[in-house]
Amino acid sequence: MKILLTGGCGFIGSAVVRNLIHATDHSVINVDCMTYAASPETVAEVASSSRYRHVPASILDAAAMKHLFETHQPDAVMHLAAESHVDRSIDGPGVFMQTNVMGTCTLLEAAHAYWKGLDNARQQAFRFHHISTDEVFGHLGAGDPPFTETTPYDPRSPYSASKAASDHLVRAWHHTYGLPTFVTNTTNNYGIWHFPEKLIPLVTINAIEGRELPVYGKGENIRDWLFVEDHAEALVRAIERGQPGETYAIGARQPRTNLQVVKTICAVLDELVPDPGGPRERLIRFVTDRPGHDFRYEIDPTHAEQALEWTARHDFETGIRRTIRWYLDNRAWWEGIRAQRYTGHRLGTRA
Repeated sequence: MKILLTGGCGFIGSAVVRNLIHATDHSVINVDCMTYAASPETVAEVASSSRYRHVPASILDAAAMKHLFETHQPDAVMHLAAESHVDRSIDGPGVFMQTNVMGTCTLLEAAHAYWKGLDNARQQAFRFHHISTDEVFGHLGAGDPPFTETTPYDPRSPYSASKAASDHLVRAWHHTYGLPTFVTNTTNNYGIWHFPEKLIPLVTINAIEGRELPVYGKGENIRDWLFVEDHAEALVRAIERGQPGETYAIGARQPRTNLQVVKTICAVLDELVPDPGGPRERLIRFVTDRPGHDFRYEIDPTHAEQALEWTARHDFETGIRRTIRWYLDNRAWWEGIRAQRYTGHRLGTRA
């Protein structure tokens, strides 16, 4: 299968690219315009493969997308390109609407025009796989059941609203035009090559450097954590087995409060590289919560596990230890980002 994959130099996209090249016979056309959060290092280990090619193009460029489909004749699309940081969406929502909404629309239009010209067999086999988030479902109270594929949408941040809009567009192109699309929604991912603005890499790097560890509010917000390589495996299963019109909610059943996550990172680092100044929990600082901070996200992945014959291999303790060791072993990568692209300053403070 030849897959046109968008956002393949980002955190989740690069994990999918690496899985496709290392674990399958599929070919990948990685379409990534290289925004601030993209890194060529994330795919360097597969860049020499004859089954891999990077095309530096924007999904907002209709002519470029049309040319890509005509030139490469893909069998499937995996659409991961997105602006994804909630805090940045609070500070500047416009780019999220452009990339996540209009970019998805542009890609759908190009895919649909290409798909209409295929013969019947290739039309039937073609898939457009849209990768999304559980944040489109809103938030859960302490006693609420986890999200499923049928949970009503209730996005509550500019980021989640833009992703909800893109999900609706993908389904509309299926129902209106017959394009064989499907959607996967996932929980919070973590793991290697994670850009340092997100909670786990930010706290890990700050703790390595002996900086303060900021925790929003009282640290009681709950997230369901999925190791990125497990998610990549699920996404590959989905592009191979996913059915048009379907939704697959992908999670690992590993909920933790933000404070539990931070304390776990501190404990693992204290074990691996003790700090002469004492246990790293001393660095925790509770800061003013971000606007509209959802209390809890959690997914029931039963349908996805059964339909895709997949389950997450990592529990949180195993995954976070692998992640922390990777950041200890790859200082040059994140130190370069700290120096040039993101210093670790707080985002999402616009009221």
